Amino acid sequence: MKLMQGTVKSAKTKETAIVSVVNRTQHPLYKKFVKHTKNYACHVTDVKVAEGDIVIIQECRPISKTKKFKVIKKVEKAEVVVVKEVAKKVTKQ
Repeated sequence: MKLMQGTVKSAKTKETAIVSVVNRTQHPLYKKFVKHTKNYACHVTDVKVAEGDIVIIQECRPISKTKKFKVIKKVEKAEVVVVKEVAKKVTKQ
């Protein structure tokens, strides 16, 4: 079974999460490392996930047309950033 680590991009549906996996490969001619990103639709059952969480996914039997992976565990929880909005008073002159 194939195991991959990625970041949850969307967790809006009940049992599905979109996980983005980044792979770094070396270019054969120029020897520069290139990032390749792929999104996987994953089945979520026991693990509570939110956007920004880092999870481990595993290949499984096809659950639907697009879901062929399932979330095994959550590695790291997403950081919550609170942004304070400052209201600006606009005056016309």
